[in-house]
Amino acid sequence: MRAALRLLASVKPSQFLEPGAPTGLTGLLTHPSPRSKLLYLYSSTLDKLSKLPESSVYRQSTEALTKHRLAVIEAVKPAGWDAYQAKLDMQLADFPDDFHTTATTRGTSIDIDSAEETDFRAPSASWGGEYEKPNLEGVRTVKERATQAARLSGAFKNYNPEKANRATKLDPEPLFTADQVSEIESKIGAGLLEEVIQVAEGEHSLVDVMIEAKVWEELSEQAPEGQWSYFERGGTHTSTQKP
Repeated sequence: MRAALRLLASVKPSQFLEPGAPTGLTGLLTHPSPRSKLLYLYSSTLDKLSKLPESSVYRQSTEALTKHRLAVIEAVKPAGWDAYQAKLDMQLADFPDDFHTTATTRGTSIDIDSAEETDFRAPSASWGGEYEKPNLEGVRTVKERATQAARLSGAFKNYNPEKANRATKLDPEPLFTADQVSEIESKIGAGLLEEVIQVAEGEHSLVDVMIEAKVWEELSEQAPEGQWSYFERGGTHTSTQKP
């Protein structure tokens, strides 16, 4: 059942879902840049899957699902997206060192998971990581203080006055309308858009585990004969139909 706030958003004059607003699911807030996030995750996942043999069942199934969902996201553009992307590309060309980028076969992605202005004193470490500012308030254990000291040391080490004083600011990503969000969620059929992002993040990480485990290789010890026959379709199942 769709969260109540999703339904209420469609009757607002703006018809947009406000970033950071509750989705109706505990701990899950409306994502500020869902299109960029999913374009990156799906593109990067496909790049990783290309390292697996084409005969791998895991690659075949995950690749098909990822390509389908990527096509759904690519087909829906918020108003003003092309102009936004053009400006973003121009900023990247002019100041390539000011952004944390990730290259995929489908282009270069910039860390715009948050609409906040980039802080070059403590840059985020990855595309999907939320920006965290050092918090020194309150009582801390020796271990916590040591960790914070290390973070601050790294932040000051990377501090660049020229970058800090330069107004290289990213515009907020154009928002999907409530109708567009509903369309995407309906076509993908995996819950709210934020839930789709969580699944994509999980799959993006899982591919690395599957590659490391070499899941496409034969088992070192073959399963006994009939090991999986219980899960196969056959004629020895119990009928659920009434006589």
